[in-house]
Amino acid sequence: MLLIPAIDLKDGKCVRLRQGRMEDDTVFSDNPVAMADRWVAAGGRRLHLVDLNGAFAGEPVNGEAIAAICRAHPDTPIQVGGGIRDEATIEAYLEIGVDFCIIGTQAVKGPDFVGRACRAFPGHVIVGLDARDGQVAINGWAELTEYRVIDLARRFEDAGVSAIVYTDIGRDGMMQGVNVEATTALAEAIGIPVVASGGITDLDDIRALCAAPTDNILGAITGRAIYEGTLDLAEGQRLADELSGV
Repeated sequence: MLLIPAIDLKDGKCVRLRQGRMEDDTVFSDNPVAMADRWVAAGGRRLHLVDLNGAFAGEPVNGEAIAAICRAHPDTPIQVGGGIRDEATIEAYLEIGVDFCIIGTQAVKGPDFVGRACRAFPGHVIVGLDARDGQVAINGWAELTEYRVIDLARRFEDAGVSAIVYTDIGRDGMMQGVNVEATTALAEAIGIPVVASGGITDLDDIRALCAAPTDNILGAITGRAIYEGTLDLAEGQRLADELSGV
C-alpha cells in the first residue's frame, strides 16, 4: 500500500484545509517544489497535488507550481485534482508530466465527460468521490447529492477509470482517523483500486488499512498528519510495505 503525500496548492503556497473550507487553511510552505522534494526524499512514491483555487474556479489556477513539481520529479508518478472540467485541461496536464488527472465535481455533474476522458486518455483518469455518510458531495463539499458512493463508483468503473479516490469529508483535515469501514466496503464493491483519503493520523491508521479484508486499497493520501508530525512518512511507508508483504 502506498502512502501518498498531499500537496494542496492555494495562491501558489502549500496549505491544508479543515473539511474543505478555504477560509480555514494552514500555510505550511510557500515553496511547493521544495515540499515535493521533501516528500520524495522521505520515500514518497507518488504525489497527490490539488489545485484548491482551481477547484473553486472550475479551471486550473496553480498550473505553474504543478508544472514545476513535474519538472523536478519526472520519475515520480503525480496525480492532480482540482478544476479539471474538460479534455483540454487533461491533455495540458499530461503534456507537462502529470500521470493521472482526478475528476471530481464534473464527474458527478456530467458523468459522460468521464467516459469521453477515459477513451481519449486511457489509463490516466481517476475519479475522486467525496462523501459524508455515504452520500456524494460536490462543489467543494458544499452540496450533498442524492448519489451513493458505491453506485457512482461502479458506474465509473464501467466507464474505464483507473482508480477511485475516496474521501470521507467528515474526517478530512480533522486528524480523527481514517474511515476504514467505508473505504473497505467500497474497495470490496468494485474491481478497480481505491485510494483512501481523509483522516489519516498515525501508524494505527496504516495498520488498520493494511488489515482490511481486501487487496483493493492501493494507497492512502496523507496531508495534515505528515505536515504536523503525527505521522512520519518514511516510517509509515516502511510499515505499509512490511504489512503488505512488499
